[in-house]
Amino acid sequence: MQAVVFEEFGGPEVLRTEDVAEPHAGPGEVRVRVRAAGVNPLDFKIRRGWMQGFIDVTFPATPGIEVAGVVDEVGEGAGFAIGDEVVGWATTGSYAEHALVGNVVPKPAGVAWEQAVGLPVAGETAQRVLDELGVKDGETLLLHGAAGAVGSIAVQLAKAAGVTVIGTASPANHEYLRSIGAIPVAYGDGLVDRVREVAPDGVDAVFDAAGQGGLQESIELRGGTDRIVTIADMNAGALGVAVSMGSTATPEQVRAGLAAHLQAVADGTLQVRIAETFALADAAKAQDLSESGHAQGKVVVLV
Repeated sequence: MQAVVFEEFGGPEVLRTEDVAEPHAGPGEVRVRVRAAGVNPLDFKIRRGWMQGFIDVTFPATPGIEVAGVVDEVGEGAGFAIGDEVVGWATTGSYAEHALVGNVVPKPAGVAWEQAVGLPVAGETAQRVLDELGVKDGETLLLHGAAGAVGSIAVQLAKAAGVTVIGTASPANHEYLRSIGAIPVAYGDGLVDRVREVAPDGVDAVFDAAGQGGLQESIELRGGTDRIVTIADMNAGALGVAVSMGSTATPEQVRAGLAAHLQAVADGTLQVRIAETFALADAAKAQDLSESGHAQGKVVVLV
């Protein structure tokens, strides 16, 4: 099968597409014919060697944790049938024609592959941080990076819960943020004044999905570090700001959350913003866009 592999740490140039042996489903396992692989910041961090000690790599390695595809091989005792369309997390790299999968749920028939694969990580992350912040009906949330893959999902989930969302983004993304119910403000110098102008009573919580500054201003707006959470700024500890690093939910809870988000997409009440799709052979370009920090939504590799 064709798969993207790398055999050393480095920039996007270490990725190449080549023929490798197909994985096969063992007892309790399911293999899928991959239709779409989600591209996440974790992918380039692993490729650069920055996650060694947390996520160790054995070369040659295939990137990718998010997968959407069609079940084409079922191990004894697995809970799916050949032909089932599923979405979730790969246990082998998802930038490939075939992948073994772990925690997955059925894909609703009306949801496109690229939309579906944009949900496992972004949906879980957005919901987890909103729960950690405890935002509720009638409160105001300041969300940095509101137009990105995680941020745009978080905007919509928060709005559905009755929360007023102020979203920081570049001016080019302001109309999009209005379309999903956020109040857009530009980031950068003068942020505190711009936020106070649209939220004179203050903000109740801050969700940083950007990691590109804004925490100092957030502390000023909150009057302290209480109810500020980042998923992207690794300097947060020096400021006393909480970093949300990963899920503590059970596999059953994770599946239930993903299934609910997929159904919301199928019902038209949740949008997954796609920045760009790439062919498998262009995975290096996909990771380069992800690493730039300028992707306007989810980056997806179609297989």
